[in-house]
Amino acid sequence: MPEGDVKMGNEFTTAVPLRLVSYLIPIRKAAVAFSGGADSGYLLYAAMKSGVEVRAYCASSQFQPRFELNDALRLAGELGANLDVITLDVLNNQAVASNAADRCYHCKRTILEAIMKKSRGDGYFTLMDGSNASDDAGDRPGMRALAELKVISPLRDVGITKAQIRELSREAGLFTWDKPAYACLATRVPTGVSLDAETLVKIENAENTLARMGFSDFRARLLGRAVKLQLPRDQISLAADRHEELLEAMSGWFDDVLLDLKPR
Repeated sequence: MPEGDVKMGNEFTTAVPLRLVSYLIPIRKAAVAFSGGADSGYLLYAAMKSGVEVRAYCASSQFQPRFELNDALRLAGELGANLDVITLDVLNNQAVASNAADRCYHCKRTILEAIMKKSRGDGYFTLMDGSNASDDAGDRPGMRALAELKVISPLRDVGITKAQIRELSREAGLFTWDKPAYACLATRVPTGVSLDAETLVKIENAENTLARMGFSDFRARLLGRAVKLQLPRDQISLAADRHEELLEAMSGWFDDVLLDLKPR
Protein backbone atom coordinates (compact mmCIF):
# COMPACT_ATOMS: atom_id res chain seq x y z
CA MET A 1 0.00 0.00 0.00
CA PRO A 2 1.52 3.41 -0.93
CA GLU A 3 2.58 5.78 1.89
CA GLY A 4 -0.43 8.05 1.42
CA ASP A 5 -3.13 5.40 1.13
CA VAL A 6 -4.94 4.41 4.32
CA LYS A 7 -7.68 1.79 4.19
CA MET A 8 -10.86 2.71 6.06
CA GLY A 9 -13.28 -0.20 5.90
CA ASN A 10 -13.90 -0.69 2.18
CA GLU A 11 -12.71 2.80 1.29
CA PHE A 12 -9.33 4.42 0.80
CA THR A 13 -8.25 7.94 1.67
CA THR A 14 -5.05 9.68 0.63
CA ALA A 15 -5.65 12.47 3.13
CA VAL A 16 -4.14 10.78 6.22
CA PRO A 17 -0.46 9.75 5.97
CA LEU A 18 0.39 6.32 7.35
CA ARG A 19 2.82 7.76 9.87
CA LEU A 20 -0.01 9.79 11.39
CA VAL A 21 -2.42 6.83 11.41
CA SER A 22 0.26 4.69 13.10
CA TYR A 23 0.65 7.36 15.77
CA LEU A 24 -3.08 7.80 16.37
CA ILE A 25 -4.39 4.21 16.36
CA PRO A 26 -2.80 3.17 19.70
CA ILE A 27 -4.35 6.19 21.42
CA ARG A 28 -7.83 4.68 20.93
CA LYS A 29 -9.69 7.42 22.82
CA ALA A 30 -8.87 11.14 23.09
CA ALA A 31 -10.12 14.71 23.31
CA VAL A 32 -9.07 17.39 20.83
CA ALA A 33 -8.55 21.03 21.78
CA PHE A 34 -10.49 22.39 18.82
CA SER A 35 -10.55 25.96 17.52
CA GLY A 36 -12.16 25.55 14.11
CA GLY A 37 -8.89 26.44 12.40
CA ALA A 38 -6.99 24.44 9.79
CA ASP A 39 -4.69 22.60 12.19
CA SER A 40 -7.08 21.34 14.86
CA GLY A 41 -9.71 20.75 12.18
CA TYR A 42 -7.42 18.44 10.27
CA LEU A 43 -6.33 16.66 13.45
CA LEU A 44 -9.96 15.99 14.34
CA TYR A 45 -10.59 14.61 10.84
CA ALA A 46 -7.47 12.43 10.91
CA ALA A 47 -8.28 11.04 14.36
CA MET A 48 -11.79 10.11 13.27
CA LYS A 49 -10.52 8.50 10.05
CA SER A 50 -7.94 6.55 12.09
CA GLY A 51 -10.66 5.02 14.24
CA VAL A 52 -9.92 6.97 17.42
CA GLU A 53 -12.90 7.54 19.69
CA VAL A 54 -12.59 11.30 19.74
CA ARG A 55 -14.48 14.29 21.12
CA ALA A 56 -13.74 17.94 20.33
CA TYR A 57 -13.72 20.70 22.94
CA CYS A 58 -13.85 24.34 21.88
CA ALA A 59 -13.13 27.13 24.39
CA SER A 60 -15.19 30.26 23.71
CA SER A 61 -13.80 33.40 25.33
CA GLN A 62 -13.49 37.17 24.86
CA PHE A 63 -10.38 36.52 22.76
CA GLN A 64 -12.26 34.56 20.13
CA PRO A 65 -14.30 36.32 17.41
CA ARG A 66 -17.69 34.88 16.66
CA PHE A 67 -16.70 33.63 13.20
CA GLU A 68 -14.13 31.29 14.78
CA LEU A 69 -16.79 29.64 16.90
CA ASN A 70 -19.09 29.45 13.87
CA ASP A 71 -16.35 27.73 11.89
CA ALA A 72 -15.79 25.24 14.72
CA LEU A 73 -19.49 24.42 14.84
CA ARG A 74 -19.68 24.11 11.06
CA LEU A 75 -16.67 21.82 10.72
CA ALA A 76 -17.71 19.58 13.59
CA GLY A 77 -21.15 19.32 12.02
CA GLU A 78 -19.76 18.45 8.59
CA LEU A 79 -17.52 15.78 10.10
CA GLY A 80 -20.24 14.41 12.34
CA ALA A 81 -17.96 14.95 15.33
CA ASN A 82 -19.01 15.31 18.93
CA LEU A 83 -18.30 18.87 20.08
CA ASP A 84 -18.55 20.62 23.42
CA VAL A 85 -18.27 24.42 23.67
CA ILE A 86 -16.83 25.65 26.96
CA THR A 87 -17.52 29.30 27.76
CA LEU A 88 -14.62 30.93 29.61
CA ASP A 89 -13.96 34.37 31.09
CA VAL A 90 -10.21 34.43 30.56
CA LEU A 91 -10.03 38.02 31.82
CA ASN A 92 -10.79 36.71 35.30
CA ASN A 93 -7.18 35.55 35.30
CA GLN A 94 -5.19 38.66 36.24
CA ALA A 95 -2.06 37.22 34.62
CA VAL A 96 -4.00 37.24 31.34
CA ALA A 97 -5.78 40.57 31.78
CA SER A 98 -2.56 42.43 32.63
CA ASN A 99 -1.27 41.49 29.17
CA ALA A 100 2.34 40.93 30.15
CA ALA A 101 4.84 39.34 27.78
CA ASP A 102 3.89 35.83 28.96
CA ARG A 103 0.13 36.36 28.53
CA CYS A 104 -0.09 33.58 25.93
CA TYR A 105 1.27 31.05 28.39
CA HIS A 106 -1.26 31.95 31.09
CA CYS A 107 -4.13 32.08 28.60
CA LYS A 108 -3.22 28.76 27.00
CA ARG A 109 -2.91 27.11 30.39
CA THR A 110 -6.28 28.51 31.51
CA ILE A 111 -7.98 27.18 28.39
CA LEU A 112 -6.30 23.77 28.48
CA GLU A 113 -7.07 23.27 32.16
CA ALA A 114 -10.75 24.04 31.50
CA ILE A 115 -10.82 21.60 28.59
CA MET A 116 -9.05 18.90 30.60
CA LYS A 117 -11.45 19.27 33.50
CA LYS A 118 -14.44 18.83 31.20
CA SER A 119 -12.96 16.12 28.99
CA ARG A 120 -11.74 14.02 31.90
CA GLY A 121 -15.17 14.27 33.45
CA ASP A 122 -16.46 12.84 30.16
CA GLY A 123 -13.95 9.98 30.30
CA TYR A 124 -11.33 11.33 27.87
CA PHE A 125 -7.96 11.28 29.63
CA THR A 126 -5.71 12.05 26.66
CA LEU A 127 -5.80 15.58 25.21
CA MET A 128 -4.43 16.40 21.75
CA ASP A 129 -3.86 19.75 20.08
CA GLY A 130 -3.15 20.84 16.51
CA SER A 131 0.40 22.18 16.89
CA ASN A 132 2.40 21.21 13.80
CA ALA A 133 5.99 20.85 12.65
CA SER A 134 6.07 24.44 11.35
CA ASP A 135 5.39 25.87 14.82
CA ASP A 136 8.50 27.27 16.48
CA ALA A 137 8.36 26.18 20.11
CA GLY A 138 10.84 28.87 21.07
CA ASP A 139 8.53 31.58 19.76
CA ARG A 140 5.28 30.25 21.25
CA PRO A 141 4.82 30.68 25.01
CA GLY A 142 1.74 28.47 24.80
CA MET A 143 4.00 25.50 24.03
CA ARG A 144 5.18 25.64 27.63
CA ALA A 145 1.62 25.08 28.83
CA LEU A 146 1.25 22.11 26.47
CA ALA A 147 4.37 20.51 27.89
CA GLU A 148 3.43 21.13 31.52
CA LEU A 149 -0.03 19.62 31.07
CA LYS A 150 1.25 16.74 28.93
CA VAL A 151 -0.94 17.61 25.96
CA ILE A 152 0.20 15.64 22.90
CA SER A 153 0.63 17.17 19.44
CA PRO A 154 0.40 14.36 16.86
CA LEU A 155 0.93 16.58 13.79
CA ARG A 156 4.08 18.06 15.26
CA ASP A 157 5.34 14.73 16.56
CA VAL A 158 5.16 13.02 13.15
CA GLY A 159 6.59 16.02 11.28
CA ILE A 160 3.55 17.30 9.40
CA THR A 161 4.00 20.96 8.40
CA LYS A 162 1.46 23.73 7.95
CA ALA A 163 1.74 23.50 4.16
CA GLN A 164 1.12 19.75 4.31
CA ILE A 165 -1.89 20.25 6.57
CA ARG A 166 -3.41 22.58 4.00
CA GLU A 167 -2.81 20.14 1.14
CA LEU A 168 -4.13 17.16 3.12
CA SER A 169 -7.15 19.18 4.24
CA ARG A 170 -7.86 20.13 0.62
CA GLU A 171 -7.72 16.45 -0.37
CA ALA A 172 -10.08 15.63 2.51
CA GLY A 173 -12.55 18.29 1.39
CA LEU A 174 -12.30 20.35 4.58
CA PHE A 175 -13.41 23.94 4.05
CA THR A 176 -10.65 25.07 6.41
CA TRP A 177 -7.88 23.99 4.01
CA ASP A 178 -7.17 27.58 2.92
CA LYS A 179 -8.43 29.39 6.01
CA PRO A 180 -5.91 32.11 6.95
CA ALA A 181 -4.09 31.72 10.25
CA TYR A 182 -5.84 33.84 12.85
CA ALA A 183 -4.22 35.02 16.07
CA CYS A 184 -6.57 35.84 18.96
CA LEU A 185 -7.97 39.35 19.46
CA ALA A 186 -5.65 39.98 22.41
CA THR A 187 -2.69 40.10 20.01
CA ARG A 188 -4.07 43.38 18.62
CA VAL A 189 -3.35 45.14 21.92
CA PRO A 190 0.25 46.17 22.71
CA THR A 191 1.97 44.16 25.42
CA GLY A 192 1.62 45.86 28.79
CA VAL A 193 -1.70 47.54 27.96
CA SER A 194 -4.37 45.93 30.12
CA LEU A 195 -7.05 43.95 28.36
CA ASP A 196 -10.77 44.52 28.85
CA ALA A 197 -13.86 43.12 27.18
CA GLU A 198 -14.99 46.48 25.75
CA THR A 199 -11.73 47.04 23.88
CA LEU A 200 -11.75 43.52 22.47
CA VAL A 201 -15.31 44.01 21.19
CA LYS A 202 -14.24 47.24 19.44
CA ILE A 203 -11.38 45.43 17.74
CA GLU A 204 -13.67 42.59 16.67
CA ASN A 205 -16.16 45.13 15.28
CA ALA A 206 -13.38 46.83 13.31
CA GLU A 207 -12.24 43.53 11.79
CA ASN A 208 -15.81 42.51 11.01
CA THR A 209 -16.18 45.82 9.18
CA LEU A 210 -13.07 45.13 7.12
CA ALA A 211 -14.41 41.70 6.21
CA ARG A 212 -17.78 43.13 5.15
CA MET A 213 -15.98 45.65 2.95
CA GLY A 214 -14.18 42.84 1.12
CA PHE A 215 -10.76 43.03 2.76
CA SER A 216 -8.97 39.84 3.82
CA ASP A 217 -6.00 38.66 5.90
CA PHE A 218 -6.03 41.88 7.93
CA ARG A 219 -5.36 43.04 11.47
CA ALA A 220 -6.92 45.96 13.36
CA ARG A 221 -4.40 46.93 16.04
CA LEU A 222 -5.02 49.22 18.99
CA LEU A 223 -2.84 52.33 19.04
CA GLY A 224 -3.88 54.48 21.98
CA ARG A 225 -7.41 55.63 21.18
CA ALA A 226 -6.91 54.93 17.48
CA VAL A 227 -6.91 51.78 15.39
CA LYS A 228 -4.13 50.89 12.95
CA LEU A 229 -5.18 48.77 9.97
CA GLN A 230 -2.70 46.27 8.58
CA LEU A 231 -3.48 44.82 5.15
CA PRO A 232 -1.79 42.77 2.42
CA ARG A 233 0.13 44.79 -0.16
CA ASP A 234 -2.51 44.53 -2.87
CA GLN A 235 -5.24 45.92 -0.58
CA ILE A 236 -3.50 49.02 0.75
CA SER A 237 -4.40 51.23 -2.22
CA LEU A 238 -8.01 50.07 -2.02
CA ALA A 239 -8.15 51.09 1.64
CA ALA A 240 -6.66 54.48 0.79
CA ASP A 241 -9.31 54.99 -1.88
CA ARG A 242 -12.05 54.09 0.62
CA HIS A 243 -10.58 56.02 3.55
CA GLU A 244 -13.71 58.12 4.11
CA GLU A 245 -15.88 55.00 4.28
CA LEU A 246 -13.46 53.40 6.73
CA LEU A 247 -13.35 56.49 8.93
CA GLU A 248 -17.13 56.70 9.07
CA ALA A 249 -17.57 52.98 9.73
CA MET A 250 -15.15 52.95 12.66
CA SER A 251 -15.77 56.38 14.16
CA GLY A 252 -18.06 54.93 16.81
CA TRP A 253 -15.27 52.81 18.28
CA PHE A 254 -12.05 54.78 17.74
CA ASP A 255 -10.99 58.42 17.68
CA ASP A 256 -8.89 57.90 14.56
CA VAL A 257 -8.19 55.29 11.90
CA LEU A 258 -4.62 54.83 10.64
CA LEU A 259 -3.43 52.80 7.66
CA ASP A 260 -0.12 50.94 8.00
CA LEU A 261 1.79 51.30 4.73
CA LYS A 262 3.98 48.30 5.56
CA PRO A 263 2.17 45.23 4.14
CA ARG A 264 1.25 42.28 6.34
